[in-house]
Amino acid sequence: MTLDPIFILAIESSCDDTAAAVLQNDKVLSNVVANQRIHEEFGGVVPELASRAHQQNIVPVVDLALKKAGISKKQLHGIAFTQGPGLMGSLLVGSSFAKSFSMALGIPLLAVNHMQAHILAHFIDEEGFDKPTFPFLALTISGGHTQIVKVNHFFDMEIIGETTDDAVGEAFDKTAKILGLPYPGGPLIDQFAKEGNPKAFGFTKPKVEGLNFSFSGLKTQILYFVQKKTALNPNFIEENKADICASVQFTIIQILKEKLKLAVNQTGIKQIAIGGGVSANSGIRKTLKEAEAKFGWKTFIPKFEYTTDNAAMIGIVGYQKYLHNQFEKASVVSKARIEF
Repeated sequence: MTLDPIFILAIESSCDDTAAAVLQNDKVLSNVVANQRIHEEFGGVVPELASRAHQQNIVPVVDLALKKAGISKKQLHGIAFTQGPGLMGSLLVGSSFAKSFSMALGIPLLAVNHMQAHILAHFIDEEGFDKPTFPFLALTISGGHTQIVKVNHFFDMEIIGETTDDAVGEAFDKTAKILGLPYPGGPLIDQFAKEGNPKAFGFTKPKVEGLNFSFSGLKTQILYFVQKKTALNPNFIEENKADICASVQFTIIQILKEKLKLAVNQTGIKQIAIGGGVSANSGIRKTLKEAEAKFGWKTFIPKFEYTTDNAAMIGIVGYQKYLHNQFEKASVVSKARIEF
């Protein structure tokens, strides 16, 4: 059965990337992201600067997304936008634009949960990438979230495990900061880890009951370890950077893998899908692929461009919401925190 073409414009502005995408049904026609380099000198995202940059970027980004898709705004059937979670100032820029555009064009407004979008990015039609079948387990890992989610259907999701304090992405970024690496440091940890020995230094894994995570203790442990070593040898970081990165990354990956094994045992579900910015980490991707053969799991790893914040993942949720007539009124509000 061939579906009539439905064109969805999607807008993502939850943090520091202004993104717009156009989807035809479940296929991405364009996916444009404008990064904000201004935050690098501050070592992290500055909310006020982020919202100002979104205001500057959103019109040209949307215009470029439409041009790359080869369609006019009059062909659109709906506007999807990130409702939350995220930085309130950034979210308001995206939602305000989406509301105005939908009213001007007289087409439906579709509010999307950013974390659900990371999970449902797996349903984008991409050659060479399989789609999971329901139910499956999703590991969503990013700078702000670490969750294991039981996904029963597109809009039937249950968080069965999550971090009790810091997110895994924060653990990577804080480790990078301790080592004097520039922001964002997570990708640099991954890069150096490829050249290091993962067993060079041992870090204790936190003991957390059930399927929940904790990374604050690990961050403190890494800080004290580096301080102690550099007190004895001021050149310790530079001489052992690759080994430190490899050891930290190995510890974090083992924590994630052990919790996933427990989740599979508890639920009996052997389909594992990862999402979120940290799912771009090569070590995590490699470990999950190895687990596929070792434990009999079926693992789903998204296309690299759909791991970090992007509008295509907002669009695929918007498309499903359009099919299910889940439209919003212009009075819908952005939310810095939002539940499934």
